[in-house]
Amino acid sequence: MASHSPLSVAPMLDWTDKHCRFFHRLLSKNSLLYTEMVTTGALLHGDVARHLGFNEQEHAVALQLGGSDPVDLAKCAKLAQEWGYDQINLNCGCPSERVQKGAFGACLMAEPLLVADCVKAMRDACDLPITVKHRIGINKVDSYDFLSQFVDHIQKAGCETMIVHARSAWLKGLSPKENREIPPLKPEMVRQLKKDFPHLNIIINGGIQNNQEIASFLENLDGVMIGRKAYHDPWMMAEWDEKFFNHSASSITRDEIELQMVEYMNFQFEKFQTPWTHIAKHMLGLRNGLPGARIWRQKWSNHQYKHLKPFEVYRISHQIE
Repeated sequence: MASHSPLSVAPMLDWTDKHCRFFHRLLSKNSLLYTEMVTTGALLHGDVARHLGFNEQEHAVALQLGGSDPVDLAKCAKLAQEWGYDQINLNCGCPSERVQKGAFGACLMAEPLLVADCVKAMRDACDLPITVKHRIGINKVDSYDFLSQFVDHIQKAGCETMIVHARSAWLKGLSPKENREIPPLKPEMVRQLKKDFPHLNIIINGGIQNNQEIASFLENLDGVMIGRKAYHDPWMMAEWDEKFFNHSASSITRDEIELQMVEYMNFQFEKFQTPWTHIAKHMLGLRNGLPGARIWRQKWSNHQYKHLKPFEVYRISHQIE
């Protein structure tokens, strides 16, 4: 498994669970998918199966870890390999206060030597590619020198793939949502990284809105990671295999994907008693822009139907008698 992919869907807390990834894989067979961030503490002291279990159909899938202790991260890297993940990503980009209290996420950008130790410990513990997702800076320190020195330390520890959110993370005064919107995007800094570190895989993340922008970035970068746009407007992913992986155009329709999701919801309920409402929420953007999309969304998000079987809700959503 290569340590980078030209297209990936970002790790998003409360969103990119295994059900979301199953849905996304129906849309694109080749893009790299990510788990939500999983902390080392959750894995070492919690329910490993709940955090690491996934569907075989999801491959290729990367586990994103949150942590800053090299020993703990090494143990979790071993677990990731045992559970069949394709690669591991270290979170050095999340700005939330809860993550800062755990001394990981974006605040790790201030400690590049520690991050390098973490990367080396994980590389020594498993055979999977180790990647790092980070920002261009922290607080208002987003000089190119700061960024390039951080990357230089990490690459010397053996990390070959950097996923760069092209914004600074302001650790005080902004919510995580504001941190995705207020610090300005500076994609030119990511492009400069590729020029200065041509041997590394440099992947850009942050604010990318459509497949035309993706194509533009892929002209001089190794990959593009899409987050909320892919979640809210997932049909954009249906073009990815043809446009960015040189595969033949997919003939799958929205209706076919919805039916596959209905079958999946039924299976998950029968085998694990997972309510269909936990799964359907991930596909609510499937019909964005189409006539009747709002009514369709309302049907699939109506908890008054939660006692019904997925096929029954499907019939209601399409007004089939």
